[in-house]
Amino acid sequence: MNYNWNWRIFFDASPEGNGTYLDMLLSGLMWTITTALCSWVIAFFLGSLIGVLRTLPSKPANAIGTAYVELFRNVPLLVQMFLWYFVLPEVVPTRIGDAIKQLPDAPFYTAVVCLGFFTASRVAEQVRAGIQSLPRGQRMAGTAMGFTTYQTYRYVLLPNAYRIILPPMTSEFLNNLKNTSVALTIGLLELTARARSMQEFSFQVFEAFTAATILYVIINLVVVTAATFLEKAVAIPGQR
Repeated sequence: MNYNWNWRIFFDASPEGNGTYLDMLLSGLMWTITTALCSWVIAFFLGSLIGVLRTLPSKPANAIGTAYVELFRNVPLLVQMFLWYFVLPEVVPTRIGDAIKQLPDAPFYTAVVCLGFFTASRVAEQVRAGIQSLPRGQRMAGTAMGFTTYQTYRYVLLPNAYRIILPPMTSEFLNNLKNTSVALTIGLLELTARARSMQEFSFQVFEAFTAATILYVIINLVVVTAATFLEKAVAIPGQR
């Protein structure tokens, strides 16, 4: 059976009655980018906090950080997505659960929180590794200058650690961007979900997923290019 290629399908009106198939894909792209950026804000700040806890000279802080990382890093993302979307509203008090279910764009908020907490466990490990890779003299220098622990991390350790871990953090952001596709399982109409919808409506499976692939590649190239410029901009002269 021969496959009927039709690259003009992108300019045909979509069955949703709101623009073309291309508009449908671009709408999914916007949801993908928005979800990735919002979840990354959570992942970056929460992950930095957990990473710092794992490097503090405090056993309770280390235990909290380790427990968080082991819990969220070792449970599959798909399972976590289902737990946040289907289970959480049922185990919290009824009033809160009903409010969660009635949220407009509930799949979006669920995906943002789930991806944020999941990716935070991975960011935490990057931050921990970055801090522990620094010479011990930097921490001692902060103490010698009379800095508090917070000031030592804020002005000495974290700025240098972030410079070191910028490349792997870029990879984590790209992973987070691609992980947004898992949210289609809870009804978020992101890029992959839109490609599937296009394929189901038009039966042009190759065109739909080729377009989605190209859009993912373009986004990733933009992120990598921006990260390269950022790495050069924050580099300390004389240091690699």
